[in-house]
Amino acid sequence: MAERKLRYGVYLGAVQRHKRRISFAALLEAERLRPKGPPLRAIDLHRLLTPYVSVRFSEQLRAVLPLALMLIGFQALALRSSLLDAESVALGIVAVMVGLMFFMEGVKIGLMPFAENVGFQMPGKTHPTVLLAFSLLLGAAATFAEPAIGALQAAASAISPERSPWLRQLLGPYAHWLVLAVAGGVGLAVSLGMLRTMFGWQLKTMVLLIMPPTLGLTAWCAQQPELAPIIGLAWDCGAVTTGPVTVPLVLAVGVGVAASTGRSDNPLSGFGIVTLASIFPILAVLGTAIYLTGLGAEAMLPVLPPAVDGWYNRTPFAEILGALRAIVPLVLLLVLVQTRLLGQKIRQHNIFIYGVAMALTGMLLFNLGLTAGLVALGEQAGNNVPWAFSPHRDTGAPALYPFALGIAMTLTFAFAIGFGATVAEPALNAMGMTVENLTDGAFRKRMLIHAVAIGVGVGAALGVARILFHLPVWMLLLGGYTIALALTAVSREEIVNLAWDSAGVTTGPVTVPLLLALGIGLGEVVGAAEGFGILAMCSVGPIISVLATGLWIDMKTRGHKRRSNKA
Repeated sequence: MAERKLRYGVYLGAVQRHKRRISFAALLEAERLRPKGPPLRAIDLHRLLTPYVSVRFSEQLRAVLPLALMLIGFQALALRSSLLDAESVALGIVAVMVGLMFFMEGVKIGLMPFAENVGFQMPGKTHPTVLLAFSLLLGAAATFAEPAIGALQAAASAISPERSPWLRQLLGPYAHWLVLAVAGGVGLAVSLGMLRTMFGWQLKTMVLLIMPPTLGLTAWCAQQPELAPIIGLAWDCGAVTTGPVTVPLVLAVGVGVAASTGRSDNPLSGFGIVTLASIFPILAVLGTAIYLTGLGAEAMLPVLPPAVDGWYNRTPFAEILGALRAIVPLVLLLVLVQTRLLGQKIRQHNIFIYGVAMALTGMLLFNLGLTAGLVALGEQAGNNVPWAFSPHRDTGAPALYPFALGIAMTLTFAFAIGFGATVAEPALNAMGMTVENLTDGAFRKRMLIHAVAIGVGVGAALGVARILFHLPVWMLLLGGYTIALALTAVSREEIVNLAWDSAGVTTGPVTVPLLLALGIGLGEVVGAAEGFGILAMCSVGPIISVLATGLWIDMKTRGHKRRSNKA
């Protein structure tokens, strides 16, 4: 077909002659009068929702199910004991998985965009002191919203008021003091983390300055009879705070601040805040304990059984109120800062409301399943595991295995719990990809995951051994962190950031209540004053293992370079 050339003006004229202009009102009316399409069928809903739900649920399934099966299998095969209230525990575990799925999705789409936008806008529109005050409030509010913070209060009933009076006070009548101390410590850590982001301070220097006084205060508290039982709780609080709310929200603000101050090209700009958020609560809890014990015995309040008379203390109303207390202050803080302080409207209201509703629903389901599922499973394991090497607590039946074999099986079981929980942690997989990019493939993702998992497993075994043999937790912490600080002093800044942050990534909302309940149950059976400290040992283990692995990789890389230069 022969081509025909036209002037562009003739073409436009021909096209415009066939145009018809209609008003927007007429278009809306035509849309309103158009017959409605057929409703969605069940198969259509399945095709829409299944891919969306399956990806998010599978993450929680991989994190929760292997641990639960390991606990149940060890009791059934090695200890020959069946699970009590199996239906209730199973429903509780399902509620935990579904709740975490909803909660994580709500935080991701409803709260994290707010936090990143606020972090980007505030440095240019407000004074730095306002940003630091907001960081303090954000860290505190995020701590209240952490799902695992309730696991601390659930451990109160197993603490003896006679053997550890002030520990029981902190977990009972003064529980609100404990939560406020932890929240204040996280808030201070977030503020300091923002200063580090703005001024480019090295985490290595900050760790070497902060950790020695923290260890010194711990050693001093260990010499005070009233404070010694609180050391395990204080260090465990550092692990509880770095969960699925604090870490992503604080990192989102940090990313925004880094972008605003021109440091977004620094690959380490997101690291360090997790480490600080796990150190400062330790100092805050120890400081609170020192203050309370300084008031003397007259400051002790009567330990009362939990009240169940009011409707607000009964299921599910207690869980609903707990979810509202956790989520609403955080949402109000972000909304007020964006609308009042920064003068910006909330865009995409529907997505924001959907995200907040998902977070509330997820927190409610998690609270419902926590006590019935994870805590019950951990306590049953803690009560049954000592039967491997000592007479049964309730029936008096002889130990199932010789003492040495039973102890070895118990410690192997603790290592497997720590290792399995870490390998299944979704946040660690994401960190592994970052590590591989930062080190140009020298520190591979699989190597990091295995290094962290081995460190957590060894830490869990040491924590259980401490409870079984009544070892002082402060000596284990002092020895472990002395090794960690020595390795830190000779390591590169990149490896220091990864190693110290990996300690916070491994203690998620599933691992914390399980290991806490396991430790409390073990301590109650073997007659220990308290069962805390497993989480603290799980934190120091990966720091040492990742730092040692990093130094080994650096030595190997330098050896390759020397050989290639000689060639």
